[in-house]
Amino acid sequence: MAKKEEVIDMVDRFSEFKELKNIDKTTMISVLEESFRSVLAKMFGSDENFDVIMNPDKGDCEIYQNLEVVPDGEVTDPVKQISLTDAQNDPDDPDPDCEVGEDHTKKIDFAKFGRRAILNLRQTLASKILDLQKDAIYSKFKEMEGELVSGEVYQLWKKEILLLDDDKNELLLPKDQQIPSDFYRKGETVRAVIERVDNHNNNPKIIVSRTSENLLRRLFELEVPEIHDGLIVIRAVARIPGERAKIAVESYDDRIDPVGACVGVKGARIHGIVRELRNENIDVINYTSNPQLFIQRALSPAKISSMRLDEETKHAEVFLRPEEVSLAIGKGGLNIKLASRLTGYEIDVFRDLDEEGEEDIYLDEFKDEIESWIIEALKDMGCATAKAVLNTPREALIEQADLEEDTVDNVIAILKAEFED
Repeated sequence: MAKKEEVIDMVDRFSEFKELKNIDKTTMISVLEESFRSVLAKMFGSDENFDVIMNPDKGDCEIYQNLEVVPDGEVTDPVKQISLTDAQNDPDDPDPDCEVGEDHTKKIDFAKFGRRAILNLRQTLASKILDLQKDAIYSKFKEMEGELVSGEVYQLWKKEILLLDDDKNELLLPKDQQIPSDFYRKGETVRAVIERVDNHNNNPKIIVSRTSENLLRRLFELEVPEIHDGLIVIRAVARIPGERAKIAVESYDDRIDPVGACVGVKGARIHGIVRELRNENIDVINYTSNPQLFIQRALSPAKISSMRLDEETKHAEVFLRPEEVSLAIGKGGLNIKLASRLTGYEIDVFRDLDEEGEEDIYLDEFKDEIESWIIEALKDMGCATAKAVLNTPREALIEQADLEEDTVDNVIAILKAEFED
């Protein structure tokens, strides 16, 4: 009796377990039946002539063995056959009227097979439920890629942080997906987006990110009702995590100012996002399908004098007054990098020709005299021509291009000599 109660108790416990793990009733019944059949197949060599009937309301199951009635002494397969006399005198379910060739159904008391069979059933059922649970987790979070999630810091390691969401699912925040100034203590709540979900060997691994551009999107959707309601659309996002970001927005309703709505009264809406992103400086601009105007807005606060655009190669040459160049490039080149990412155009910044209209010379023409890596460093800061370099303060060349003083002085001397000649 104790063994039978153990089986029923086991089914009860797993029936409760499935409620906690969000496994639906139909699937759970199917898993229970498969588990019983798996054990029966191991014990009898086959489960073909067995009926397994689950009773979820009672928390137990019934097992029946279908046997062919054969003449006494002619039983060759006791798993599938039973003698006429044994069928007629079956102590559990006697059938005195049965005849040879008919089927006799024999009720199986699983508990009588002993603790080994019950342990086997437990292990099989636990394994199948674990697989189901992993499949459910993978499917759920795979559909949530790019969505915002929150988790509590559970464990901190050198290369990653382990978070637990409200359902105790494990989320991994790798070091390279953290904002450089991020710092957390155990028990703190972290907001991030699901970057990807791996499933090697049916072992789901949920990777979250705080450096993804999607995090900025989701935070704006959360803070700005007009975006959530679809009245304002985010057209493009570019981020350098923890430093600076640009976001282009557009409104379908002419009565709504998309930039003003995103910033909020006295910056109320955007301030919360800035704090969440460790004081990341966020520029919100009006999107336009006009590429020239879009680039001009993306380079703000710099004012552009003129522009040459190649839409096929996605390349833009932007001309500005000398005093505007540093604004277009920004500290550390952040402004021009983000503008390029936001618009999808490779942007080169040039200074306008001087009043005499003197011809400028591209730095690439000096490769015989100036090393290529130095030229690239100067171009990265927006100085693609000789005049652009000469019109830039010496200190700015040293700091922004990260060059030695002697190197900058040598470059200036070479370029000046060209124009003196």
